[in-house]
Amino acid sequence: MAPVPAPGRPHRDHAVTVTAAGLAACGLRLDIAGEVATVTLSRPERRNAMTPAMWHGLAAIGADLPPPVRVVVVRGAGPSFCAGIDLRMFSAEGVPGEAPPPRPADPGFEGWIAGCQEGYLWLRDPGIVSVAAVQGHAIGAGFQLALACDLRILSDDAKLCMKEPALGLVPDLTGTKPLVDIVGLPRAIEMCLTARTVPAEEASRLGLAELLVPAADLDAAVADLTAALLETDAGTARATKRLLAQAAANTLEQQAAAERRAQAALQRERLARS
Repeated sequence: MAPVPAPGRPHRDHAVTVTAAGLAACGLRLDIAGEVATVTLSRPERRNAMTPAMWHGLAAIGADLPPPVRVVVVRGAGPSFCAGIDLRMFSAEGVPGEAPPPRPADPGFEGWIAGCQEGYLWLRDPGIVSVAAVQGHAIGAGFQLALACDLRILSDDAKLCMKEPALGLVPDLTGTKPLVDIVGLPRAIEMCLTARTVPAEEASRLGLAELLVPAADLDAAVADLTAALLETDAGTARATKRLLAQAAANTLEQQAAAERRAQAALQRERLARS
């Protein structure tokens, strides 16, 4: 039987079954401990370079995430968070064991990209708080994965880069909006079109990290933040995240009305349970 999705968490069917063996074949690992799920990019021999199978595996994790999970930590095995796209995708031999992506002229090309994007979109769901724990390189698809998360903790050796334009690609894994929202349009243009590497200290100054810690302290910082997030009541956290996500697009009057609706709904739900 398919798991029942948590409120606000859509359930979708995916080709990848969320089993340890299925995820391992995609280069992923999922560990769940109570209300915390840890998603690990697990191709350290390739510095966690991403393939379509990994994107579809991420999407499957999001679709089948058990309802009790409230915090999702995304991290990379080995010295790098993620080195970006596995460039063998663009070679004649391709990625071993994976079908080649469709050609851009094929009618299903945009739909194929949409399927890859699903691996990123669920990390913004109001039912969870997602945290990227970034060490070493977070390049291209890896940088966009960090941007897909609600919060980012960077180790002091982290290096961020939006590499796609240097490869003749646009960033298409949902990273452009959060990048512009965080650093502003001029800085986003500069970062993307130069494809330069942004060191951790500058990334922190630009607002791309909520915490910047020594590499040796990354695990402890993630654990502390996770514990603090779980201190808030689950229903309150979900309603607050949903409310905050509306704020940028709303006028003050619209947001004030949204606050009234959210408060009324939350308190009525609480009364119904009492």
